[in-house]
Amino acid sequence: MKVACTGASGFLGPGLVQGLLEAGHTVHVLSRNVEHALGRLPAGVTGSFFDGSTPLSPDALAGAEGVVHLAGEPVDQRWTHEAKHRIHYSRVEGTRVLVEAMKQAGCVRHFVCASAVGFYGGARAGQTLTEEDPPGDDFLAHVCQAWEAEALRAEEAGLRTVRLRIGVVLHPAGGVLHRMLPVFRMGAGAKVGNGQQYVSWVHREDLFQLMRFALENFTLSGPVNATSPEPVTNATFAHTLGAVLERPAALSVPGLVLKARFGEMARVALEGQRVMPRRALESGFQFRFPDLTGALRDLLPS
Repeated sequence: MKVACTGASGFLGPGLVQGLLEAGHTVHVLSRNVEHALGRLPAGVTGSFFDGSTPLSPDALAGAEGVVHLAGEPVDQRWTHEAKHRIHYSRVEGTRVLVEAMKQAGCVRHFVCASAVGFYGGARAGQTLTEEDPPGDDFLAHVCQAWEAEALRAEEAGLRTVRLRIGVVLHPAGGVLHRMLPVFRMGAGAKVGNGQQYVSWVHREDLFQLMRFALENFTLSGPVNATSPEPVTNATFAHTLGAVLERPAALSVPGLVLKARFGEMARVALEGQRVMPRRALESGFQFRFPDLTGALRDLLPS
């Protein structure tokens, strides 16, 4: 099928696009900078302008049966008032604009919209969370609820809609692992706070496969947790990463230090969520990298 993608030039986009092409789909990217996006992607991909705020012409989606929506302001920054506005606006308004164009285009049948495990909030004290659990009550939870509410407008219009609640995506080229590696390779790896908070992680390749699975499995709809079936505590994550790198990871970063540096955003690392991908597993999806040691050994070969 023809698939339109937002966020195609980010941390996840190029790999997703490559996988879609290899599966026989054609891809049309929607980007703020089309030339830059196409320069990072294989030949044959086309593109249209999309900034997430101005109306998108339905012509940009002509012939597209599927849409994958990944675009959004990065969350991993200090949450100033302005940053919070960008994080919220880029997701909520961007989804609203995209859904309106999809409804007008009349050809889209399948919509996969990114969300995040932040939907569940951070103060859950190790509670095992599935797609059936209610949302949390902090900043990211409110953002995810508003984000998903806009995606649901596509479902109300008759489009099959999957809301992927994505966890901590692991790959050395970006994200959390990219920032952790220099410190851990120096032997200064550390748990954060008391280390008992959970990290709901996913290997980037498994996430790409799950995105395709959500797009191609026409019986799947609603919320789907995009996390490994084996979440670990922060302390276990630090220990495992140190072991894979054959470096000590016995230190601890006090929560107050993290809060002083990152402000409210530090809650993401200090609280976490223990999320299980129940609906993905029940739908028949098989994780290639379900356990952390195997995932890290694949990503960081010696």
